[in-house]
Amino acid sequence: MLRPGDSHDRCTRDTLNALKDDGKVRVETRLESNHQLWVLTERGHKEAKQLLPGNVRVSALRKLEVDDDGEPVTGEGYDEHAAAVTMTAAVLTGAGFGTPLSWQTEIAHRLPYRYTQYADLTMRAPDAGVPAMLLEVDRVTEPVDVLVDKVRRYTEWFELLAPKADKVKAHAARRDGAAVHDFRLWSRVYPATGREGYVPLAFVFTGKTKAQRASRMRRLEQAARSYFAGTQYAGGGITAVDYHQAVPVVVTELERITADPDGAAGKVWRRLGRDEWQTLTEALDNPDGDRLYVVQAEQARKRQKEREAAAREAQRPVCRRCGAKFTDERWDTIRHYPAQQHRELCGPCLHEHWEQVQAERAAQCQAEEAAAREAAEAEAKKGRGLFGRRR
Repeated sequence: MLRPGDSHDRCTRDTLNALKDDGKVRVETRLESNHQLWVLTERGHKEAKQLLPGNVRVSALRKLEVDDDGEPVTGEGYDEHAAAVTMTAAVLTGAGFGTPLSWQTEIAHRLPYRYTQYADLTMRAPDAGVPAMLLEVDRVTEPVDVLVDKVRRYTEWFELLAPKADKVKAHAARRDGAAVHDFRLWSRVYPATGREGYVPLAFVFTGKTKAQRASRMRRLEQAARSYFAGTQYAGGGITAVDYHQAVPVVVTELERITADPDGAAGKVWRRLGRDEWQTLTEALDNPDGDRLYVVQAEQARKRQKEREAAAREAQRPVCRRCGAKFTDERWDTIRHYPAQQHRELCGPCLHEHWEQVQAERAAQCQAEEAAAREAAEAEAKKGRGLFGRRR
């Protein structure tokens, strides 16, 4: 972990032997893999606390035990699982995910029913696009139900409200996606993920056969789907998924990581619910989440407007005289003034009708005036008759 670029462990072994000669480390046991497992002595433990930053938790001291003959007793507190956890941190650090100080082991997540879920590893690598991630290392030795229970308990912990959080506001915030997390305990412990959902959870499988590991991943995927799958956003034509109340779960294998030329930085991660192997940041990303929803929601709004426009157009009145459709202005007029005459005519035809009416009225007036003139002239002629001339 400290020297990921080294092609062999000679420097590490030489350093450990030098520390052993100085009384700061010792060999605790030999693992099944034939690797030696070293631990700090009491002297080394005290020095480590002074050298490391104050916010780094140092593991408990492993005191040397001896038998009745004064011979060291082989330690049993560490096993292949602990070695796999350390290896996982090492390969991820070597791939650029944080530094040796980015890791913590056995972090407690306490639940209200007096159960504590311990994470094998917690990683903080914001520079690599992973502000925080929980890791569980599995050597294919436990029932799959145990792994599902871990996902369930992490989900329950993520849903815990922070102390003094307003329950009413927290419930209302569920409708606003990520806003609900501001009221929850996990947001006080871990940094924002930069993505929808809770802090991601990774299962790192190792041991047994490749087929057994693959089977285990499939069974975990089937049994834990309700916790990581999210829910589809409502609305016609919407396929985007709401991941705000889901745990992003990714899986990988130590054997796959060590075989890949790019190590943990390669396409060695699979997001449960997907088929392809991706890089870690690709696997944690949500291309089918909120980004897709914004696009699809806008498309849905456009389609709805088009349907409404088509429905409105189908109801648009048609002029009884010329057959033309009413303009919006003419349509609004007959709706707002239902008592208006000639509602069956469009604007131009109505204008033509009133011009015709005015023309007829003008012609009638002219005719009446002409008739009046004729009557007056006729009356005047009568006055100029025989008796009129004699006067």
